[in-house]
Amino acid sequence: MRLDDPVVLDLYGVTDKAAFMDRCVRALPLPVRFGRNWDALADSLADLREPMAIVVTGWHAYAEAEPDDWAIAQEVLSAAVRTSRQGLAVLLALGAWEDRTNDTAQGSDDPPAPSHAPDVGE
Repeated sequence: MRLDDPVVLDLYGVTDKAAFMDRCVRALPLPVRFGRNWDALADSLADLREPMAIVVTGWHAYAEAEPDDWAIAQEVLSAAVRTSRQGLAVLLALGAWEDRTNDTAQGSDDPPAPSHAPDVGE
C-alpha cells in the first residue's frame, strides 16, 4: 500500500446516498456491475486486487445533510479496511482543503483571512 499515491474520493457537493455512490463509482476501481448499495461497496472494497489508500475529501456537507447515511458510510469504509485482502487504508481529510466556499468572492465585503495563525494569547 502506498500512502504517497492515494485515490481521492472527493465528496464536495454530495448531500445524499445516490450522489455518494456516484462519486464512488467515478473515483474507485469498483466492478462494472457495482450495485450502488452499502453491501456492494463493502464487498467491492474488501475485494480490491491491489493495496490502496483512499483519501476522502469534502465530506462535511454530506455528514451534515445525512448524518445517518454518513455514519453507515464510515462503518462500511471501516469494515472494508478490516477485511481487505490486499490492504486498504481510508483517511478522512479534516482540513479546509476541500472547503471551496472559503474563498472570498471578488467584490465581497468580507475581510480577507489572516495570513498566519495567531500566536497563543492573541
